[in-house]
Amino acid sequence: MEIHPVQTNSVNPYSKQIRNVAAPKEKSAHYVDKIEISDAAKELHIASDYKKERAEKIQRIKQQIQSGQYQVDAHKLAEDLLRFYRK
Repeated sequence: MEIHPVQTNSVNPYSKQIRNVAAPKEKSAHYVDKIEISDAAKELHIASDYKKERAEKIQRIKQQIQSGQYQVDAHKLAEDLLRFYRK
């Protein structure tokens, strides 16, 4: 008894797949570096400027107090206190 394959013709699904082993295509070489600064970072930078100004103001007031030239404006102080406590 002989067994003849019925039209299988050596079916191997893997042999029919084309393997593309070529080198990967180079992408555009025109990359441009880009820096984006977040809004939070911008606010921190502005806040650091305020810190410098505030430190200078404090230093100026300290010097005025030590020299006896510092004068307190009672009217402005009262307005600021009222504005603070009315919030």
